[in-house]
Amino acid sequence: MECVLDNITFHYEVCGEGTPILIMHSYSLDHRSTMAYMEPVFADKPGYRRIYLDLPGMGATKGEAWMQSSDDMLQTVCQFIDRVIPEGQFLLVGESYGGYMAQGIIYQKPDRVAGVALVCPMVQPDIAQRERAAHVVLSQDQPFLASIPEGEDKDTFMRLCVVQDRPTWERFERDILPGARLYDSAFTNRIRQRFGCSFDVRTLPTPFAQPALILLGRQDSLAGYRDQLQILEQYPRSSFAILDRAGHQLALEQQRLLTELMSEWLRRVEENRESRS
Repeated sequence: MECVLDNITFHYEVCGEGTPILIMHSYSLDHRSTMAYMEPVFADKPGYRRIYLDLPGMGATKGEAWMQSSDDMLQTVCQFIDRVIPEGQFLLVGESYGGYMAQGIIYQKPDRVAGVALVCPMVQPDIAQRERAAHVVLSQDQPFLASIPEGEDKDTFMRLCVVQDRPTWERFERDILPGARLYDSAFTNRIRQRFGCSFDVRTLPTPFAQPALILLGRQDSLAGYRDQLQILEQYPRSSFAILDRAGHQLALEQQRLLTELMSEWLRRVEENRESRS
């Protein structure tokens, strides 16, 4: 589907009907990466309208020349929300940079968000200032890895994943690589020069009092997990989980736990809405 705004056209996919949930992917990927692990969450949960967005410069959404910063990215995402979800409250799910965008949306539209789930969210835009550990590998199928052709795809897999076996590779190849091959590198590199918003998403004007879920990988060598402790008190109704055997590709390596924790978050959201009705 397309959402045509004044200065940008968004591509997005919609699954289901009901309460809207805006779902945003990691930097340099596209909606397929989040759809792959979020759709199993809703296998037995009707009543949710899942909106999977391609962020500008990624997937099928063109990065426009006028866009120069994460402020511009956030502005366009907020315009998308105003067009596609013009009324009422909605839920947010954001992974990595999508999680950074989600925090920005809460900063700017707190009254419209009924709950948020952040997966390995970026909170410190400057990678040099992030507190993160060196990459480790916890499980490796060496005979299988030897069968994968050498190249950039394999290098990226081995650099990001802490579980390196056939099932993880097959999901990585199916769900991650297609989007990773589409992004506009010139555009995304330009945005990286002003990667942080002009305000600090780690300090909300008012703590977000709706149900939240913050999922982190204990072995995440890209976003880390320690910097995210800075936002814990901004989300007083959050479940905060640091999962072992999970790096920045937590959704590939811990799908079962992610599904269970997302389901529990949705139960808390519904309980909260019922208590207020």
